[in-house]
Amino acid sequence: MSTEAELESQIGQWRGYVQRHRAISAADVAEMEDHLREQVSDLTGAGLASDEAFLVAVKRMGSVDSISREFAREHSDRLWKQLVLLPAEPEGGVARPRRELIVVLALAVVAALTLKLGLSVLDDAVLARNISLFVLPFLAGYFAWKRQVSPRVAAALLVPFALAAIVLNVYPFDPDGSTEIIAAIHAPIALWFAVGVAYVGGEWRSDQRRMDFIRFTGEWVVYLTLLAFGGGVLMGLTVNAFATLDVDIEWVIGDWVLPFGVAGAVIVAAWLVEAKQNVVENIAPVLTRVFTPLTVVMLLALLVAFATNRSVIDVDRNLLILMDVILVLVLGLLLYAISARDPLAPPDTFDRLQLVLVISALAVDVVMLAAMASRIVEFGFTPNKAVALGMNLVLLVNLVWSIRLGFGFVRGKRGFADVERWQTQYLPVYGAWAAAVIVVLPPVFDFA
Repeated sequence: MSTEAELESQIGQWRGYVQRHRAISAADVAEMEDHLREQVSDLTGAGLASDEAFLVAVKRMGSVDSISREFAREHSDRLWKQLVLLPAEPEGGVARPRRELIVVLALAVVAALTLKLGLSVLDDAVLARNISLFVLPFLAGYFAWKRQVSPRVAAALLVPFALAAIVLNVYPFDPDGSTEIIAAIHAPIALWFAVGVAYVGGEWRSDQRRMDFIRFTGEWVVYLTLLAFGGGVLMGLTVNAFATLDVDIEWVIGDWVLPFGVAGAVIVAAWLVEAKQNVVENIAPVLTRVFTPLTVVMLLALLVAFATNRSVIDVDRNLLILMDVILVLVLGLLLYAISARDPLAPPDTFDRLQLVLVISALAVDVVMLAAMASRIVEFGFTPNKAVALGMNLVLLVNLVWSIRLGFGFVRGKRGFADVERWQTQYLPVYGAWAAAVIVVLPPVFDFA
C-alpha cells in the first residue's frame, strides 16, 4: 500500500470513529477532517512521515469523546432544535424536514383510519391476525419514500404484505385452535423484516445496512415505549379530569384516541429516530450497559434454581414461556452492545461480561430444550411446543457460534468484525423462521 493510500485509510478509520459519536453532525465531521488534514500537511512539511504526522495530528486534536462532549455543551440549543424544528436547505421551495413531517403525519392518519375501519368491521380474531397489516405497510412506505427506492424494490416490498394478507385470511384456522394465535403473534415479526428492507433502501445484502436496521429497531422500541407511556399518562389524567366534571369521555378514548394513538405512535416513533440521528446519543446501547450485568445475575440465579429442580418435566409451562422471552432479551442486549461498539478498540471488561451473558444464555437455552424435549416425549407434539422448540434451536445456533467468536475476540485471535458480521448475516434467519411459522405450521397441524 502506498504512503498516500495508507494515510487515506487511517483518516477513513478516524472519520468512521468520529461519525459514530452522534452529537457530531456530518458537516461538523467534515470540518474536523479538514482541520486534521491541515495538521497532517503542516507536520509532513516539517519533515515527519505521513503516518507519524497523522498520529501527532490526532493527538493534538485531543480525545474525540472530549470533543463530542464539548461540542454538545456549546451547541446544545442547536442540537435539540435540530431534532425536529430547524429547517434544512429548501428543496423545490419546500424545506425537507417540513415536507417529511407532512408525509409522516399523512401516513399516520391513513394508518389510523385503516385501523379504525378494521376495528369497526372485523371480529376480534380476524382483527388480531391482521393488526400488523393495518400499520406496518405505511411504515414501510415511509422508508421507501425517504430512501427513494427504485420501482423494482417498491414492487418487491408489496410481496410480503400481500402474501401475509392472503395467508392470514385464506387459511381456515380453527377458532378454538392455537395456530391462529401463533400466526397472529409471528406476523408482525415477519413483516418487520419487510420494513427492514425498506429501511435499508433495498440494500439487504449489506452487513452495514443490516446493522443500521438493528440500531434503528432498538431506538424505535425505546421511543415507542416512551410515547406509549406518556400517552397512557395523558389519557389517564384527561379521563379523571373530565370525570370530576361528571363528563364521561372514555368512549372517545377507546373509539378514537387509542386507534389513532397506536397507529400514529408506530410511525411517529420511526420518524423521531430518523430525525435525531447524528444529533443525540442512542439510548438502546446505554440501556444495554445497565441491563447486561443485571441479566447475567438473573440468568445465573435461574440456572441455580433449575439445578435444584427434581425434573425438567416438572418445569412450569409459564416459566418456559418467560425464559424464551428472557432469551430474546439477551439477544437484544447482545445486538445493541455490538452495534454501539468501536470495532477497532481492543477487548475490555464489558466484552468479557457480554461473553459471560451469552454463555449463561446458552446454558439456559439447553435447559429449555431439554425441558421441551421431555414434555414432547411425555405429552406429544402441539403447535405451541413445535414453535418453542424451533425458536430455541434457532437461538441455540446463534449463541453457540457467538460464544466461539467471542472467545476468539477476547483472546485476541479474531477481530471484532467477525463477531459483528455473524450477527448481521444470521439476522434473516429470524425473519425466515417467523415466516415459516405463519405459512408452514398451520397446515402441518391442520389449522388446529
